[in-house]
Amino acid sequence: MTYDSAYDWDAAAAAFDEEPDHGLRDPRVRAAWAGRLRDWLPAAPADVLDLGCGTGSLSLLAAEQGHRVTGVDRSRAMVTLAREKLAGRDAVFLCGDAAAPPVGEQRFDAVLVRHVLWTLPDPGRVLRHWRGLLRPGGRLVLVEGVWGTVSPVGIPADRLTALLAPLGGQVCLERLSGDPALWGREVDDERYAVVALSG
Repeated sequence: MTYDSAYDWDAAAAAFDEEPDHGLRDPRVRAAWAGRLRDWLPAAPADVLDLGCGTGSLSLLAAEQGHRVTGVDRSRAMVTLAREKLAGRDAVFLCGDAAAPPVGEQRFDAVLVRHVLWTLPDPGRVLRHWRGLLRPGGRLVLVEGVWGTVSPVGIPADRLTALLAPLGGQVCLERLSGDPALWGREVDDERYAVVALSG
């Protein structure tokens, strides 16, 4: 599993939302993600930390459901687009590292992370840190997968659930590959979500 840490996300920001599951511009894709978030996140209003938020598409869905959102992304261009997308909403966006988000002593009811954990060098340590950002009864909502056939990248579901086991609490795994509405097309790779409720 390799990840190019030198990838220029600022340069990619302008076209980022063209992918169906990034921009959520297709009403069916948008509705599919909105339904999943409603299931995964706590009852509104809750404080949600969206790490690696990109252009803020999931942040927007969470805000529309009545949550207070803090988004973090290391790309300034992505953060600028997220701020524009959520202008006037109860949301704040910060530039920073998803592995060590710049939120100080603030704590959250949910930490939402999509397609980010696999890029980080020490996912076990990062998960412990994210768990520490939760209030009692909070939850980690982790959307991950394994992509590609020649040189696959990502984190398999069994590895992620094993990394979460020492943290205690309830871990719920939901397979997502079979729902083309989430991706705007049929997919045959491993895609899933894990909701980890703190003990």
